[in-house]
Amino acid sequence: MANALEGRTGTSIREPGAWGRTLNVLLTVLSTPIGIIGTVLVTAIILTAVFAPQIAPYPATAINVKERLADPSWTHLLGTDQLGRDLFSRVVIGTRTAMSVALTALAIALAAALPLGLIAGYGPRWLDAIMILVFDSLSSLPMIMFGLAMVVLLGAGLSTVIIVIVIYCVPSYARLIRTQTLSLKSRDFIKAEQAMNASLPRILFLHLLPNVVGPLLILACLDLSTIITLEAGLSFLGLGVKPQIPSWGNILSDGFAVIRNTPVPVIAGGLPLILATIGFTFFGEALRDALDPKLSGKRTP
Repeated sequence: MANALEGRTGTSIREPGAWGRTLNVLLTVLSTPIGIIGTVLVTAIILTAVFAPQIAPYPATAINVKERLADPSWTHLLGTDQLGRDLFSRVVIGTRTAMSVALTALAIALAAALPLGLIAGYGPRWLDAIMILVFDSLSSLPMIMFGLAMVVLLGAGLSTVIIVIVIYCVPSYARLIRTQTLSLKSRDFIKAEQAMNASLPRILFLHLLPNVVGPLLILACLDLSTIITLEAGLSFLGLGVKPQIPSWGNILSDGFAVIRNTPVPVIAGGLPLILATIGFTFFGEALRDALDPKLSGKRTP
């Protein structure tokens, strides 16, 4: 069809490249109010995390007891905590902590879930049944109790938080990839590869992998807000990052200790969590609708 049109018009019709497709998806995301709000919030969070040291007006760990529990002012935009530390600076640096933990854990979870899901969906039924049993067992674990157990075994810290988040995410991601693989392995292009005695790695990573990445990235984007909240919750309970490291969970924990004196630290720690949840949820929903309109209930002509 493209060649026929090229012959009639004298010009070639090319499919949009990777940059063109990315631009089309971005424009589709920005065509809805939810997409605009999500994109603005996500962009602001990412930029804050990247340029946190430049944005923070004070060192996040600088103690000034003379100005403890100060009200918000031009000097301290969000006031100070019980040790006189600037809350705005701690929230900004905490943004970097939240994003670094979330993205690191998400990258490890995706790297682990991709081969597991592909093998479960493409492998023999007995192997699929064993892997599904493992996925279901991990999914049934209560995360808080599991986090407590991991802290007892490994101690509190960033690495423990990342391990808990990875184990929380891998089963759902692997199940999604397995479902996509099961629906694709009976397609004609896979059967053609099998008829030509293509190797297993070629089928899995050259043909199946590109077709399962899209839904996986959408789910990962939607899960970012949950992962950030999980990290903050573990830190709030004292199971996450160490108290001296600025994080939204630690700010909330410190704020609840002095909530009878002032609610400002609790608001300072809770507001970024709310904005991150709204931002990544809205952006993920808009991205899902842009990549797969059928999932949003839309009707394509």
